[in-house]
Amino acid sequence: MLTSIILAYLPYAIITAYTPGPNNIVALYAVGQHGWRQGKFVLLGIALGFSVVMELCAIFCYKLLAYIPSIAPVLTYIGAAYIAYLAIQIMFSRPINEKNSIPIGFWQGFFLEFINIKIMLYAVTIYTGYVLPSTPTSPLTLAFHGVILTIIGVSGNLTWALSGSVLQRLFTTYHRPISIIMGITLLWCASSLLFS
Repeated sequence: MLTSIILAYLPYAIITAYTPGPNNIVALYAVGQHGWRQGKFVLLGIALGFSVVMELCAIFCYKLLAYIPSIAPVLTYIGAAYIAYLAIQIMFSRPINEKNSIPIGFWQGFFLEFINIKIMLYAVTIYTGYVLPSTPTSPLTLAFHGVILTIIGVSGNLTWALSGSVLQRLFTTYHRPISIIMGITLLWCASSLLFS
């Protein structure tokens, strides 16, 4: 059961983790501009902040559904609509431009997560659309999914940091086909939420 839930949200989680967003842009910038020696601090801040936000979102979703159980179907539809919205945004997006040269450290990476709406919606969508409706939930189960979501998210950040200009060049050169493939995959995720 646990494996099937993870496999159900995995495409959405991977696409969200690996598409351009605040975390990935900051990771790319920090390591690309300042190297691993300086960039590792912002990556550690992002990872810790990401983990804290995943667990806070898990608690929020759990409490919300405990007190208002009838909201679960509504949240599933909202999650599906948000994934479809992301799909459309990705399919019609433009390549990212160069960023300004600003030194970033651990605390900037950490606090970035508390204003990063993308990861909050990532967490809420997965918890309310996939995890909570599919399994009897306990704080331990939600914490486990929080760890899985953090690993997936941070793997996207590390990929962007490791890839540096290569990944940025790939997304710029093949932006349209990559965006269409990711958008179609997200639309599939949205429909699977509605019809599963």
